Amino acid sequence: MNTSAAPAEASPSAMSNRQILQAMSGLMAGMFVAILAGTVVSNALPRIIADLGASQSSYTWVVTAELLAMTATVPLWGKLSDLYNQKLLLQLSLGLFVVGSLLAGFSHDVGLLIFSRVAQGVGAGGLTALAQVVMAAIIPPRRLGKYAGIFGAVFAVGTVAGPLIGGVLVDTSWLGWRWCFFIGVPFALLAIALLQRTLHLPTVRREAKIDYLGAFLIVAGVCALLIWVTLAGNRFDWASWQTAVLTGGGVALLVAAVFVEAKVAEPVIPLGIFRNRTVTLTTVASLFVGVAMFGGTVFLSQYFQVALGKSPTVAGLMSLPMILGLLLSSTVAGQVISATGRWKVYLVAGGVTMTVGLALLSTISADTHFALLSLYMAVMGIGVGMLMQNLVLAAQNDVPAAELGAATSVLSFFRSMGGTIGTSVLGAILANRVASEMTKSLAGAGAAAAGGDQAGHGGVPDMTTLPAPMRDIVEHAYGVATAELFLVATPFAALALIAVLFVKEKPLKTTSGMERLSEESAESGKAAVTGGGPLPRVDADA
Repeated sequence: MNTSAAPAEASPSAMSNRQILQAMSGLMAGMFVAILAGTVVSNALPRIIADLGASQSSYTWVVTAELLAMTATVPLWGKLSDLYNQKLLLQLSLGLFVVGSLLAGFSHDVGLLIFSRVAQGVGAGGLTALAQVVMAAIIPPRRLGKYAGIFGAVFAVGTVAGPLIGGVLVDTSWLGWRWCFFIGVPFALLAIALLQRTLHLPTVRREAKIDYLGAFLIVAGVCALLIWVTLAGNRFDWASWQTAVLTGGGVALLVAAVFVEAKVAEPVIPLGIFRNRTVTLTTVASLFVGVAMFGGTVFLSQYFQVALGKSPTVAGLMSLPMILGLLLSSTVAGQVISATGRWKVYLVAGGVTMTVGLALLSTISADTHFALLSLYMAVMGIGVGMLMQNLVLAAQNDVPAAELGAATSVLSFFRSMGGTIGTSVLGAILANRVASEMTKSLAGAGAAAAGGDQAGHGGVPDMTTLPAPMRDIVEHAYGVATAELFLVATPFAALALIAVLFVKEKPLKTTSGMERLSEESAESGKAAVTGGGPLPRVDADA
């Protein structure tokens, strides 16, 4: 290992806006693919499961497999990004996504489909973690705001437009549900090509040991807990032996992981980063943002289709106010942060606005006018746009360059885990409230039990086959239940707001992660930055 300082000619210099935008093109294409993978199938799943002749439990696992794999592997990708070439890791994750997408599109049985979703999830986990790490490596925090706004907009479009795209594909007879998986392949291939051409990063060579035991314990523990929150209240009761086994086993594995991570030289998640107050508070806020945002909005498409009686395509279009609000706020806030260097005010404003938006959405019903509903969704979108990506910016600004990958992946990990927990728990609340509302409306008639059983198992009634009186009852039940979801999600948004209030605002650094890493390596004498010449060089690739 070379312990001398990096030579002066190898020190990376600041990239121009043109070079940054060129590199961002591949990152954004890859990020769009990762988000699309998790959202585009939401409106297509009933058709997919029916065509493959699968069971209701398979329906759950098609969704869960991708989410579990993505959430559990985010910390691993983040750690690898601190040790190995980030560009190659990005291309590897995109390659995994392509393989998983092709397998899913050509699946003729549900077993292969679930396996392919795991491959997609592992690839999406890499993209989720690495895209933000690479952005921090090439863009100084002071300039990162305006680019992070674009990043947040891509995240929003992929999250909310995915169900719209999926609905259109399913409703188009000459395409069908298989194109929900095929559609991401050209974007992934384009991202690989763009990254190869435009992204040039130095390679940090140092002795490294991968903590395989810690990685296994973290993945196993997280998977046990996520499987529990996904299936509890659906496949088995919250108070059951399955709950005891999964929660007890998951907690035991994670406790063992903490002991291992505290002792090894190269932990997957360096526990020391939590001594940083900014990282700890932004991590807590990201967890609550995940619960509030994903847990609340994932059921909007179902509300549009069941409570309002809209088609999958129209349901996707009805989400546009939220997309536009998020797009506008993330872009404008990013530009202003880059111009002024002030960022905490946008975290606080975002937390307040998101909490207000969720509180307003808790007042909706099956009779709410779309104009009012659009206003409520836009308010929530504006809050999320100001809050979500700037949490990452605050954490990245306050850690050493060598820990950018770990800090970024920890925030992404907890946000995804919060979304998984929120979706599962709020889904159980939705099912129970739908069942109770239908029981009250039908006054104990036999149909009430059938409707409650269907809702309790995650089923969505086919509104076109119901008689008018029954359809009115179901619409009312889903309207009331969806409002309750947002009411439950509101306190989590308030907790995120409380966390960001205690974040200390620090001046944004004016050097990129590459430059900071070079400086830190020169000072510590523990690593040497090697490359093909002065950086950045668009004609040389590391």
